[in-house]
Amino acid sequence: MMSQMPPALSKCPSCEEPLESGDRFCGACGYDLSAVPAPPHDSPTMTMNGAVPRPTSAGGPVDWPVAPEVDSSDMPAPVHVPTDIQGTDSGGSELPAEVRFDGHPEPDEYALQAPDPRTADFATPSAGTKLCVACRAGQVDRDGYCENCGHAQPRERDHMEQELGAVAAVSDRGLRHHRNEDAFAVSSTALPDGSPAVVAVVCDGVSSATRPDEASLAASRAANEALLDSLPRGAHPQQAMHDAIIAASQAVNSLAGTTPPDEHAPHQNAPACTLVGAVVTPSLLIVGWVGDSRAYWVPVDRGSPAARLTEDDSWAAQMVAAGLMSEAEAYADERAHAITGWLGADAYELEPHTASFKPDRPGVVVVCTDGLWNYAEAAEEMAEVIPPDAAVRPLHSAQVLVGHALDGGGHDNVTVAVLPFPAPPQGAGSA
Repeated sequence: MMSQMPPALSKCPSCEEPLESGDRFCGACGYDLSAVPAPPHDSPTMTMNGAVPRPTSAGGPVDWPVAPEVDSSDMPAPVHVPTDIQGTDSGGSELPAEVRFDGHPEPDEYALQAPDPRTADFATPSAGTKLCVACRAGQVDRDGYCENCGHAQPRERDHMEQELGAVAAVSDRGLRHHRNEDAFAVSSTALPDGSPAVVAVVCDGVSSATRPDEASLAASRAANEALLDSLPRGAHPQQAMHDAIIAASQAVNSLAGTTPPDEHAPHQNAPACTLVGAVVTPSLLIVGWVGDSRAYWVPVDRGSPAARLTEDDSWAAQMVAAGLMSEAEAYADERAHAITGWLGADAYELEPHTASFKPDRPGVVVVCTDGLWNYAEAAEEMAEVIPPDAAVRPLHSAQVLVGHALDGGGHDNVTVAVLPFPAPPQGAGSA
């Protein structure tokens, strides 16, 4: 027996993100679209407020006779009949079990306006208390809403920037998503011989999974910490990158056991994300990845060719590798971005990819999520977008790249890290 296809929807019922034909999960919030019930057949038999529908005949509207005037002085008072019954839908039946209410709980009362400064209590809040950016009086609850006026507060991860010597990263929520599910970590350390090593890790949460923002944050932190632990002890950078991806995977797997149960969606996907990382030393460039986040090489001498350093774990990449489709055909298919590798408890098999390079000239490494490379996919396109002084101004270059993605539509979260090669001496900053 064939399973019933979910009803076609133009917008996600949870976050109103526009949907495409055939979507089974919302790309913005991961809402399971197969749980959306078909719209009921609505054939009302009576109208509200006493209005009576005007009947029609084959020849047009029927003219009713004018009703005689009635003395209403002796009529009983009208009885109020509720038009909505708590716990049922408009048809009077029980609410279907698969309906999911993901909205923020409604308060009993809403403040009509910001408090009057002449009468409001503006006592100094305790240290660490967050105040609402709208009314400047109410405290912010755990869910990010003002307890006074109900205003949603900006999330700290909506836009993040960090510059650390010769490495910089920028992450932005984009223009279409309701939150930023990307994360990054940048750092630097010294190898046993005293030479520098610069690290960047970028992770992209899988939106169709549970808590993708937490997965990307946990993975980026775990991988960064593992690299900072192993590189100074003399581990080869390529082996250190492999072990860092394993540590990131374990960190994401551990989130699966802490996912709160949801009676409306008992079969949730475990938290998941992709990862791409790079380590730059004075002589080596190491990259590691799982998923479809990428690393690019762009030489300072733009007369030399740029290169993509990673291969996607995706449906499109598999089709091209198998010789079944050309690259243009594969990436034009609606299944192109379906990933075949990721970090998470429900991943089929973890296969960390690592590669080692010895560039013969100075350049920069661009480490990014698909929120950027969707707008500069080929290595030549990436080289055209990044500023020529990227090696000495990595933060500015990362800002320019994020701006390019936003100008192109900002359909996804955008995260990019820029690392100059070779790694400069310890303590050297950007010009």
